[in-house]
Amino acid sequence: MSELFKNIDARTRLAGTNKLEILLFSLGVDARTGRRETFGINVFKVREVMRTPAITAAPEMPSAVEGMVSLRGALVPVVDLARYAGMANESPREIMIVTEYNGHTQGFLVEAVDTILRLDWAQMRVPPDMMTANLGGLVTAVTELADNRLIMMLDVEKVLSETARYDDEIVFQSIEPMQESDVTILYADDSSVARKQIERTLGVLGVRSIASVNGRAAWDELKRMARLAESSDRKVSDMVQLILTDVEMPEMDGYILTKLVKSDPRFSGIPVIMHSSLSGMSNQQLGRSVGVDEYVPKFEPQRLAETLRRLIGRAAVNAAA
Repeated sequence: MSELFKNIDARTRLAGTNKLEILLFSLGVDARTGRRETFGINVFKVREVMRTPAITAAPEMPSAVEGMVSLRGALVPVVDLARYAGMANESPREIMIVTEYNGHTQGFLVEAVDTILRLDWAQMRVPPDMMTANLGGLVTAVTELADNRLIMMLDVEKVLSETARYDDEIVFQSIEPMQESDVTILYADDSSVARKQIERTLGVLGVRSIASVNGRAAWDELKRMARLAESSDRKVSDMVQLILTDVEMPEMDGYILTKLVKSDPRFSGIPVIMHSSLSGMSNQQLGRSVGVDEYVPKFEPQRLAETLRRLIGRAAVNAAA
């Protein structure tokens, strides 16, 4: 299966081009619909694909967590994705996709892997509400292939959040409100779990927010603000003080959104924070190459709050100078 992951350098160069590569896989026949669906996960989040090793059951684990496996001396939790998605079926899960993101490593049990597919983020669409409801918000984007197969991108951040149980109430309690008043932050993220945590962090800080489900929606909102600012003889920076963006999003990713913002003088003086589960150094360097002011890993509310406070304070000083 290592054949799937050759030419890693070529794949890394895809970042910043609004393109992605996804590993296609199946979870078996969904007993509710009688269909075998095809799912996808970004190759950047996949460390390896392997035959499922022996799994050791562990006490007090969430129901979808099969147990733990030892990979090169590290204990890795293993999630049965079909069970997590509520797809009761008897298909054997003999393949394990080892994923790494948000600083966590976990194994996903699947029925089979298919191939790696290269797409443009513009081909990915926000899923319809019915699909989101049926799969419990597990799908963040969909696309249709030439063979009429519907590919559904998994919200792996949601899986991690609900199986790792690392969203600690104490983390939010230690965040202090900002002293600055009249602050608005626009953020873009396709993960419902990530949006909720961002909203909660901003709420504790005491700032207003404008939410977007992807880069395209965020860019449309920024252009609307720019038109309004021009008609009222104001600056856009008077209306929104900071932009917070995910990297992976359907229709337009965070790299393209940042490029557009940083190349448009109407948005001069508005800092951009890239907020992503792809927190490797190569991703951070790429973010800075398109003009990102800071790069903050997801699911670190304290670090996000500290960065927001610092950049907004700096922007206020620069605006007053």
